[in-house]
Amino acid sequence: MYTVTVRDHFMIAHSFHGEAFGPAQRLHGATYVVDLECRRPELDANGMVVDIGLATEVLRATLAALNYRNLDEEPAFTGRNTTTEFLARVVFDRIVAAIGRGELGPGARGVESIRVTLHESHVASASFSGKVL
Repeated sequence: MYTVTVRDHFMIAHSFHGEAFGPAQRLHGATYVVDLECRRPELDANGMVVDIGLATEVLRATLAALNYRNLDEEPAFTGRNTTTEFLARVVFDRIVAAIGRGELGPGARGVESIRVTLHESHVASASFSGKVL
C-alpha cells in the first residue's frame, strides 16, 4: 500500500463535561498538529498517490473551519465532548466529503482509505481511519 501524508495545525478552545475529565471540564485551549494520510494500492498514471499540493490545500481549508474557534459555541458540537478522538473523526468525515466533491483532483478517486491523526502533544495523539466510499 502506498501512502502520502500532509500536515497542518489548528488551535481551538473547548471544555468537557463529566468527572472523567477533571480540570479539563474548565475552558482550555488546544493546538493540534494534524496528519492526513492517503492510501492506495497502486499509483495513478502520474506515479502519485494523490496530488500533495491539493491534499495540503484541502487539509488547510478543512482545519480553517475549526481554527481559532471555541468549540463549545459551535452548533454542530452542541452536547458533545470535542475530544481529540471525536475531532479526528470530524476531520476525517470532512476530508472524505472533499474527496467525493473532487477537491483532491481526479487522481484521488483511487485513494482507498485515509487516516487522520491529531497530535495533542509530543507524547499523545488520536486517529481515525477508514475507507473512502
